[in-house]
Amino acid sequence: MDAETPRAVELSLPQAFLLLATNDKDGKPEVPVFALRTTTAGAILAELALLGAIELQGKHIRATDAAPKTDFLHELELIRGKSRPHTPKAWVAILEGRAEVRRVYEGMAAQGIVEHVGEKHLGRFRAMRYPEKDHASEEALLKKIQATLSGALSDPEASASQVTKAEAEAVDAGTIAAEAADAKTPDAATPDAATRAPAKPGAQAPDARTTALIALLQAAGLFGKLFPEANRSRASELARSYWPSRAVEDELRLIRLAEEEAATL
Repeated sequence: MDAETPRAVELSLPQAFLLLATNDKDGKPEVPVFALRTTTAGAILAELALLGAIELQGKHIRATDAAPKTDFLHELELIRGKSRPHTPKAWVAILEGRAEVRRVYEGMAAQGIVEHVGEKHLGRFRAMRYPEKDHASEEALLKKIQATLSGALSDPEASASQVTKAEAEAVDAGTIAAEAADAKTPDAATPDAATRAPAKPGAQAPDARTTALIALLQAAGLFGKLFPEANRSRASELARSYWPSRAVEDELRLIRLAEEEAATL
């Protein structure tokens, strides 16, 4: 790679989600603001889970003793500081907000991936937009997802086997199906990502981070817009089986119900 070729930056799950959920040209969200904020909160939980900093024990999230390098230490300390454990949905409700979304956007702006643009309304209020500045990172994301969609994820034989935190750190395409059988809990740190039966010859086993992103995109209602030809039923299965995306779906369902009730008053 020469000096003039843009180099893709390794993104966290919240960054990856927001990058794909934002219009490249005008920097506006491709989903409703409430869905953007809620899914970003779920992506933060997913990121911490992939790093081994938190885990689902029964119905509650608990912090581990891990001390990963992450931009989400503040959120991790919030989880550690609670006297009583909370459910994933409760944590999504706690973490969703404008400040979290803006902080993730600003992190990407500092990396030169997006550009911070202010927009005045009525001469006073300034709405922030984040149009894309460097397409390399998004292009790399889309290629990874496409490879996953054309590989094990699109296999009609795809089954429900979970990947543990240790496997999430090093997913091996040749052994993931066998190793996933040793998962310790029914709701592990990553979504269903392997097959009981051998995958198609030459198919690339999906890595934990990519399948997590697919599940979050589906929960936000964005997956079908980005990949209209993809297997949406399989993406729905991922979203339901992966606890961070399931928490996002549950919270979004409550928000929509509240909006419908308010509209009838």
